[in-house]
Amino acid sequence: MMMTEFNFKDGNGPVPAKRHLNGGGWVADTAIVEDSAYVGPDAKVYGNARVYDNAVVYGNAEVYDKALVYDDAWVYGRAKVYDDAEVFGNGEVFGNGEVFDDALVSGNALVSGNARVYGDALVYGDAKVSGEAEVSGNARVFDDALVSGIE
Repeated sequence: MMMTEFNFKDGNGPVPAKRHLNGGGWVADTAIVEDSAYVGPDAKVYGNARVYDNAVVYGNAEVYDKALVYDDAWVYGRAKVYDDAEVFGNGEVFGNGEVFDDALVSGNALVSGNARVYGDALVYGDAKVSGEAEVSGNARVFDDALVSGIE
């Protein structure tokens, strides 16, 4: 059996990887993506990332390092979820949004545009972080809060 490799362009060169059966996206052998999750053809999951349940990763989105995406969460567009970040519940990260460090996005929260959520920040409930906004440190954005930067 021939081993397949893919270069995730993370500085590690080509690594053992395969196309996910549900969507056809690239998944490194070091990452775990459940069969119930969807990884679209141009999406990438690598490092020690985990994608569980009915989570969806598509477009040019990337989930990597030790990030977790699970429940019914969506990561799409050119979004990135990495480090030890988690996106779960019905949370969505899209556009060029980034969630990293130990940040959490959950509930029905949305992170979009060029927004960045990092540090120990939590975005949850029906909160929205968009535009050029940055939410960091120990910030908590929740309920119907809207944090938006100029786009």
